[in-house]
Amino acid sequence: MSKKEILMCGNEACGEGAILAGCRFYAGYPITPQNELTAYMARRMNETGGVFIQAESEIAAINMVFGAAVAGARAMTSSSSPGVSLKQEGISYLAACELPCVIVNIQRGGPGLGNIAPAQGDYFQAVKGGGHGDYKMIVLAPNSVQELLEHTFLAFDLADKYRNPAFILGDGLLGQMMEPLQIPSRLESKTYDKRWALTGCSGRKPNIIRSLLLSEGALEEHNKRLQAKFSAIKEAEVRYEALNVKDSDLILVAYGSVARMARAAMSEARAKGMKVGLIRPITLWPFPEKILKETCARAKKFLVVEMSAGQMVEDVKLAVGDKAEVNFLGRMGGGIPSEEEILQHIEAII
Repeated sequence: MSKKEILMCGNEACGEGAILAGCRFYAGYPITPQNELTAYMARRMNETGGVFIQAESEIAAINMVFGAAVAGARAMTSSSSPGVSLKQEGISYLAACELPCVIVNIQRGGPGLGNIAPAQGDYFQAVKGGGHGDYKMIVLAPNSVQELLEHTFLAFDLADKYRNPAFILGDGLLGQMMEPLQIPSRLESKTYDKRWALTGCSGRKPNIIRSLLLSEGALEEHNKRLQAKFSAIKEAEVRYEALNVKDSDLILVAYGSVARMARAAMSEARAKGMKVGLIRPITLWPFPEKILKETCARAKKFLVVEMSAGQMVEDVKLAVGDKAEVNFLGRMGGGIPSEEEILQHIEAII
């Protein structure tokens, strides 16, 4: 497969991944640090015959995505932290109605309006369900400009495969940074049967898609079916990167841009003779519990590094239980852990 290499920022790479996946509807509302993505989609949708709408609000944008998805289109919206908070009710509706779409969050510092610096304080919101009810989204966490393109492309296929919203959890550092990007000249996007879509019922029975189920027991049965689907996703779609875990005494756990610093710190520690490995979750939901449990047989100490007060660390603790010691290094409000800071913690723990 021939490829061309260009210099592109992460937000634009995310948009190009959507275009390559066949996204033909985008609705969004401006917010820093993801504005380059909205601007990119405004241009590229026009070039590809798609529909771009700058909505009047984040709430309007997610409901426009609902309308496009229910008609069978590949649809996407994006925002940054407080903007995604406004989308939560619509996301719950999308999950309840089993409508595939892609939602992108280029995280910024919080809580509240916070600032426009990178953060990872929206982990709980993404993986635990920020809206109401018992639902899950497939959550992918890229750690490079290249992965922003590739994971966005993948997210559309996973969304269609499972008829479920898929979520890209990035951050302001990934969205704004520029790196060489290889764009494949040809990508194979999968096609899924969408006979469920509301496309007009001439010659067939009408399709009905709704989340209001009032008859006795109907909503519980619907929830049971959704949970069965989530169990199938959890079994089949776990993704992670594991480095040097077979001989390590200490395992770093980090995702997204922080995993880049953690990887550099791991390399420096190993150069100094310390046996350190790294597990990078790529799917934050489903979370890679199994590899963490397996690693406990060898490594008895973990160091979780996040740009938050401690969110993913809770899932790490649930996975390893009392089989290993779990340490934590967190930065908040736009603070970014450095390679040197992580290395200092490694040395202190070992």
